[in-house]
Amino acid sequence: MVSRSYSNLLDLTSCDSPTFGREKKRLPRVATVAGVLSELDDDNNSNSAGSDVPSSISQDRMIIVGNQLPLRAHRKDNGTWDFTWDEDSLLLQLKDGLGEDVEVIYIGCLREEIEPDEQDDVAQYLLDNFKCVPTFLPTELFSKFYHGFCKQHLWPLFHYMLPLSPDLGGRFDRSLWQAYVSVNKIFADKVMEVISPDDDFVWVHDYHLMVLPTFLRKRFNRVRLGFFLHSPFPSSEIYRTLPVRDELLRALLNSDLIGFHTFDYARHFLSCCSRMLGLSYQSKRGYIGLEYYGRTVSIKILPVGIHIVQLQSVMNLPETERKVAELKDQFKGQTVILGVDDMDIFKGISLKLLAMEQLLLQHPDKRGQVVLVQIANPARGRGKDVQEVQSETYATVKRINGTFGRPGYTPVILIDTPLQSYERIAYYVIAECCLVTAVRDGMNLIPYEYIICRQGSEKLDEILEINSFTQKKSMLVVSEFIGCSPSLSGAIRVNPWNIDAVSEAMDTALMVPGSEKQMRHEKHYKYVSTHDVAYWARSFLQDLERACRDHLRRRCWGIGFGLGFRVIALDPNFRKLSVEHIVSAYKRTKHRAILLDYDGTMMQPGSISTAPNAEAVSILNSLCRDSKNVVFLVSGKDRKILTEWFSSCESLGIAAEHGFLVRTNRNAEWETCVSVPDFDWKQIAEPVMQLYMETTDGSNIEAKESALVWNYEYADRDFGSCQAKELLDHLESVLANEPVSVKSSSHIVEVKPQGVNKGIAAEHLLLTMQQKGVIPDFVLCIGDDRSDEDMFEVITSAKASFSPVAEVFPCTVGQKPSKAKYYLEDPSEILRMLQGLANASEQSARSSP
Repeated sequence: MVSRSYSNLLDLTSCDSPTFGREKKRLPRVATVAGVLSELDDDNNSNSAGSDVPSSISQDRMIIVGNQLPLRAHRKDNGTWDFTWDEDSLLLQLKDGLGEDVEVIYIGCLREEIEPDEQDDVAQYLLDNFKCVPTFLPTELFSKFYHGFCKQHLWPLFHYMLPLSPDLGGRFDRSLWQAYVSVNKIFADKVMEVISPDDDFVWVHDYHLMVLPTFLRKRFNRVRLGFFLHSPFPSSEIYRTLPVRDELLRALLNSDLIGFHTFDYARHFLSCCSRMLGLSYQSKRGYIGLEYYGRTVSIKILPVGIHIVQLQSVMNLPETERKVAELKDQFKGQTVILGVDDMDIFKGISLKLLAMEQLLLQHPDKRGQVVLVQIANPARGRGKDVQEVQSETYATVKRINGTFGRPGYTPVILIDTPLQSYERIAYYVIAECCLVTAVRDGMNLIPYEYIICRQGSEKLDEILEINSFTQKKSMLVVSEFIGCSPSLSGAIRVNPWNIDAVSEAMDTALMVPGSEKQMRHEKHYKYVSTHDVAYWARSFLQDLERACRDHLRRRCWGIGFGLGFRVIALDPNFRKLSVEHIVSAYKRTKHRAILLDYDGTMMQPGSISTAPNAEAVSILNSLCRDSKNVVFLVSGKDRKILTEWFSSCESLGIAAEHGFLVRTNRNAEWETCVSVPDFDWKQIAEPVMQLYMETTDGSNIEAKESALVWNYEYADRDFGSCQAKELLDHLESVLANEPVSVKSSSHIVEVKPQGVNKGIAAEHLLLTMQQKGVIPDFVLCIGDDRSDEDMFEVITSAKASFSPVAEVFPCTVGQKPSKAKYYLEDPSEILRMLQGLANASEQSARSSP
């Protein structure tokens, strides 16, 4: 089914819209209120509260979005277009892993340029016959998008090449970035034309479409969206040089699941999120997730596989068998080492040739015996660097062949013309070793294909005169900088920049005993044959379903503009505190309990001065003057500084050090809420913290009466976090027999007596009121961080201590997951609300006789 407005898809022709086996129906685009559908324009409805109501359609559908459609096209003699599936396209191959009950629609560009007057007919034909939705881009826009931003900025940077000079990728060009964003928006429009957001999954592929998730999430807050990056993701030191680094990260985080080939790539992405966005990740039961505004963005690590059935079908072709026989005769008495690479700067072809030259220099016995066949596929990009690679490659091949070649022996055979699939596979079959020396590559499936082809078939075994019942052999020499390297544990891994090491690895690969070659091949074949492209796609879909299973249970709000847009997902009962509502309740009640956190609640976090301003003190005094109120300030700070700051607040109750010390007013004595026999544990904990402070630049120790706090807010984020984990383990070990708790929070590791938390301050306040015969009928509790959750938990579970008609307002600062029922955006809103309560008290005082 083409859901949403198919008429928008192109208004193709006057013919009926094609069907995909489902009943056609026009669905509205957006739900602005849960259960209420509307047809509002995207730009005027970016902050919609939710998505459409669930559809009655039960069959899953996957919308696969990539830069290119998995199609081949050529113009026939009569001028019409002929389209066929591109069997080599990963986007087509992954369909095998999705199951027959999953309908697949593809969205992407065509490789060939279609004239504007033909686009409507072509789009209609592709939709009818291939379930493909083509994205037609103007030539100039496509050039800026693909050859400009993608290939000049993202591709080099993701492969660790910095634009240190205009010749190395070029300086950042804002117009190319704008083209990139524009193309992603066009792709988003195409997705919107066919999506049923509550029924469909969307799977976006690769770095060409990294901001697409933002456009889709902006339109459909609950869209089920996965993204897979097929290139490397660079370290934070490289990535942080990109001027639009935050925009790309935030766009990716609008996905539900982000996939990477290797842990290294995922680790770099998580490090960037930590260093640039301040986000930390958690690993739970084997799954890695980032908490992002109430949503959990899952991280998937799984290298892609190959389509084995397709490869085997080509192996069984008569053409393949004839080519294998031909190559067997051509290289009779010689050992073939094979390289298959694109002709670009990252594939390391010249390094491979230099290693071959070194091998022949250092091992004269290999001359005449070993041949390097280098298949050089055309480069996907263009420009000066590609021309330089070609020139260097041709010159090096000419030099090697001129030095070591002789009649009947050519040391290096360079094949730079396009080969048919069966020809490439024939070379795999006859090669004793496959050599991959890429200096950086996202995955590289050449070793996988080589392993499957070396497994052979009965017919190929006959041609090669191999007993079909004997174990097959293969050898791999692979760069440690390619994505498939970690999964090939039997390969010889090399640093491609070390020519001597690569040369020695080639020699070792040729000299390895046959039995060991068999063992290595068997190990690789078992992995490659069980981790094919279908396994990869199936695993990704399963994780995407898991990541999206809570979508309909959460309330969603869209906030932010442009590429800063994100969705906040919260519990359905969590809502903004209405000032009018709380003031009305305040006026009706007579026995009020008010608990207020300080940092982040009364004061903006990150302020240079942490002392309260005159406005905050004035509001607190106004509230304290009302005899119906009991006001408590609950803070983690020590009593000395709180006493100094709030010396003018005579009736203000203060709980210091998270409730360990309490006083009910300025003239009362401080008392402890928890009985602590001694603090001997400090003599154990402080030297340990001192050690970590000395080794972690930017950290410090805060010594309180009841606690010790190691703070690393101003340390390097990654190193500080690493040290905090070590310190936590160290302290838990040395304090295992002490009556203390060791906890890690935002930028701190704290040791304090067991049972000390802000919840006991709330319990103390309620107990004191109860002992005085006062039953609260109004309770307001406000806090901003994890330590305040204990207060929220106490007041929401202490209903027996309240009046049956009590108004209870647990309120957190900012929209985030919390045990509180309400939220206000920031400290300024908190102060405005408290000012409203203070005004109500003053008005009541003036009107009373």
